[in-house]
Amino acid sequence: MSLYWRIFLLNASVLVVAVLLLFGPVTVSTPVLLGEALVLVAGLVAMLLANGFLLRVALAPLQRLTRAMRTADLRRPGRRPEVSGHGEIAALTRTFNTMLDRLEAERAASTARALSAQEEERRRIARELHDEVGQTLTAVLLQLRHTADHAPVELRSELHQAQETTRAGLEEIRRIARRLRPGVLEELGLHSALRSLASEFSTRAVTVRARIEPGLPELDEGTELVIYRVAQEGLTNAARHAAATQVDLYLRRLPHGGVGLLVRDDGRGIGRTPDGAGLMGMRERALLIGAELAVHDGPDGGTEVRLDTTTDRLDTTTYRPTP
Repeated sequence: MSLYWRIFLLNASVLVVAVLLLFGPVTVSTPVLLGEALVLVAGLVAMLLANGFLLRVALAPLQRLTRAMRTADLRRPGRRPEVSGHGEIAALTRTFNTMLDRLEAERAASTARALSAQEEERRRIARELHDEVGQTLTAVLLQLRHTADHAPVELRSELHQAQETTRAGLEEIRRIARRLRPGVLEELGLHSALRSLASEFSTRAVTVRARIEPGLPELDEGTELVIYRVAQEGLTNAARHAAATQVDLYLRRLPHGGVGLLVRDDGRGIGRTPDGAGLMGMRERALLIGAELAVHDGPDGGTEVRLDTTTDRLDTTTYRPTP
């Protein structure tokens, strides 16, 4: 039955009952007596209450669908309103669920293409930094060394200082290239890449400890890359924004067979800070492999970044950059 006829019949039934009462125990005199007026008012209130109750029951599925539409978030897929009853509302709910399925699939595919293109661009920039800028700075460093060996004594200190500045710039270029293209991940695997990442972020101000559980299940390239990038972003946020002095990085097996990543710091916490580009990027990557990402304040302060992979994952074949 359509929504129109359902509402029409509900209202018609209430009106029919009212008319039958007028033919029966309820009568109206001229002028209207006080008792009759009270009966009519009570009957009107009863009809309004009955009509409101019946309409609420009939339109409850539509209200649930409205709430589902209002709270739908493609960044948290899998949530669907329950299809109940028959008729137009049930058909509308099924159509809405089908639309969400299509939008989530299209979003996953477009995200995979975008992240794959981003990784390719990072690789290209890393190669250019290493092959062109790095080689140029190396040549400058060698020229400065040769010039310092043949320069007058009073100029050698300045040339040595220029050498150290050039050497520091060369190391920074190499560090940026390593972050753009995780060569350790490709050559030695996820465990070595995470330990190298923890060592890279450890400074005098911040201590990063990596704890990786042995015997973890085998992961495909797309999942390893997502875990690495989420760990990298979590460590970057802890070092730059959280004012943390200690960061713990855990990688462990989950009870259901997946792998869990946890980055916990002792900084100021995230509070109600809105998601920035970094957190949005982590959520996009987590969606790509069907993982659950949670970023919140830790129980003892600081911030926790938790990534839990599942055995039932989305297809990541489009998120595998070519070497």
